[in-house]
Amino acid sequence: MTRPSTDSYADSATRFPVYFVSHGGGPWPWVDGMREQFARTEQAFRQMPQRFPAKPKAVLVITGHWEAEAFTVSTAEHPSMEYDYYGFPEHTYRIQYRAPGAPALAARVRELLGAAGMESAEDPRRGFDHGTFVPMALMYPEADIPVVMLSMKSSYDPAEHIRLGQALVPLRDEGVLIIGSGLTYHNMRGFGRPTSTPVASAFEAYLNDAITAPTAAVRNERLVHWEAAPGARLAHPQEDHLIPLMVVAGAAGDDVGRRLFVDQAMNVAMASYEFGTVAEPSE
Repeated sequence: MTRPSTDSYADSATRFPVYFVSHGGGPWPWVDGMREQFARTEQAFRQMPQRFPAKPKAVLVITGHWEAEAFTVSTAEHPSMEYDYYGFPEHTYRIQYRAPGAPALAARVRELLGAAGMESAEDPRRGFDHGTFVPMALMYPEADIPVVMLSMKSSYDPAEHIRLGQALVPLRDEGVLIIGSGLTYHNMRGFGRPTSTPVASAFEAYLNDAITAPTAAVRNERLVHWEAAPGARLAHPQEDHLIPLMVVAGAAGDDVGRRLFVDQAMNVAMASYEFGTVAEPSE
């Protein structure tokens, strides 16, 4: 198979918006009972492609389920599956999402990071984790859009991840959809507890104030200091599911963000955000 050159991701006619999505719990679309809890999320994910200016050439997912010592891109032409969850029905360990990879896009990402003075690596074995295949399977069930994953850096430095996003801005003009996949609340001991409801809501309100700030400088400053938010460490004892938002904020450039939707599941608010010009979906 002949690999396309990195130039195949140039010359797009329009700029794509960027997204942070709260991807929900485990393989919920394939689990009776859980799927009903995330009905609002399912509806929104299925409608998201209507908001894009065109069908993307590829999707780059920064997933809260992958971290490495250096920013790392997946390079498999046919990615495998990563069943990175526990205690779910047996059939959820046989889910397949057969979207192709995009080695040319992976190379382009590394090129952009190198130009920004950022070290990177590649992983030819990395498969689709549920932070990737859950939203993608709902958005593009035909699995006909190439998908590349990009890891977080294990330091979780928010400013560094914002800089990462800033290096990726050119992709928005090259037909690539950038998605950060995590959760606005991720405390495994707090899910399902009524006492977590006000914590999740207060923390999400801080995030929403940050992403809707009138300038990128104000937005990014608030996100860098996210630990000052009400209930920050109760909402995120570890920030792996929050850091993808930092990357998206960097990739947003000067675009002001907005809530895409908020779902209420497992007693907590789970919000998703978008940045950039979008087409309103038809009813």
